[in-house]
Amino acid sequence: MRTQVAIIGAGPSGLLLSHLLAADGVESVVVETRSEEYVLARIRAGVLESSSVELLRSIGLGDRIDHEGIEHRGIYLQWPHERHHLDFVDLVGRSVWIYGQTEVQKDLVAARHAAGQQIDYEATDTALHDVDTDHPYLTYVDRESRPQRVDADVIVGCDGSFGPSRAAIPALQTWERTYPFAWLGVLADVPPSTDELIYAWHPDGFALHSMRSHTVSRFYLQVSPDEDIATWSDDQIWDALATRLGHGQDGWHLTPCRITEKSVLPMRSHVATPMRHHRLFLAGDAAHIVPPTGAKGLNLAIADVAMLAPAIAALLNGDESLADGYSDRALRRVWRCTHFSWWMTTMLHRHGDAFDTQLQLSQLRWITSSHSGAQGLAENYAGLPLGS
Repeated sequence: MRTQVAIIGAGPSGLLLSHLLAADGVESVVVETRSEEYVLARIRAGVLESSSVELLRSIGLGDRIDHEGIEHRGIYLQWPHERHHLDFVDLVGRSVWIYGQTEVQKDLVAARHAAGQQIDYEATDTALHDVDTDHPYLTYVDRESRPQRVDADVIVGCDGSFGPSRAAIPALQTWERTYPFAWLGVLADVPPSTDELIYAWHPDGFALHSMRSHTVSRFYLQVSPDEDIATWSDDQIWDALATRLGHGQDGWHLTPCRITEKSVLPMRSHVATPMRHHRLFLAGDAAHIVPPTGAKGLNLAIADVAMLAPAIAALLNGDESLADGYSDRALRRVWRCTHFSWWMTTMLHRHGDAFDTQLQLSQLRWITSSHSGAQGLAENYAGLPLGS
């Protein structure tokens, strides 16, 4: 096969990139190791920044967000006996939207199918070749066990932290932080007990009340990284959530229901640089991982490809200036979001000693009592403008 851009990975970053490139008249082929059903079913992020929503609307992918998404003005910050609302719209003029990554994926898959996009699922043995030349190519084995080769002008790795793309960049430099805790995440078929997300600091550990829709709630509990999920019964989970989220506090009540899914999510930060090597580019989780506390993972992937698509289009037309600046521009946002995610994580999760506990509580009191403190959190959580 011959194409202009070969994209490895059919998650949100890969399919959004192919969609944006097509709008600029650039053709692409997408190669994915997993099945379409698997990629569609992955439960991941659930909060979209205002700039992400604006981009999706601008390219014709906003209808379901507007009809099925839930717009939130802010979040609640809580610790024992206190709960405070931060109104992002009042603070910085921007809101966030509850709209799961699975729903974004459905919209992208439907749009790319309608456009006739070539997506090869269940590919194996994917390998990159000649990425330091002007004629890179991919090889892989398709689902019918046939060897394939894709010659391209550009290859983009949207294949996550375990894909082959980042390994193809020589002298790749990485920074990583592994946190001494994890999240026990559960889905429950119950309407949310809150109108907006509750981030709760508690002596027993962090808890988060999130949601996926008006009828499905998402909850997280801080646990140890080696937590055995089998030791947690549904009743134990609901008891821990009720304690940490403040059931009964000021008349607020948590509504338990049947739990439909349980998983343990490790917490780490990871940044790989550079995000470009000649005709190979990285985007999304292939270049960076953030802990989910700041709701930045999916939004960072969207920001990456929003920068990358026009850079590739210009490169194919002989202008390399945007492509030359892509890695540095993208990494400025990556490190800002990495810091914010680290800051939220270390402020809200129990770790360290009693001295650290008092520092965390002092920081929470400052944010909820200072306009400047609240505004800084709101600016980062609701999201910086794309391109900044």
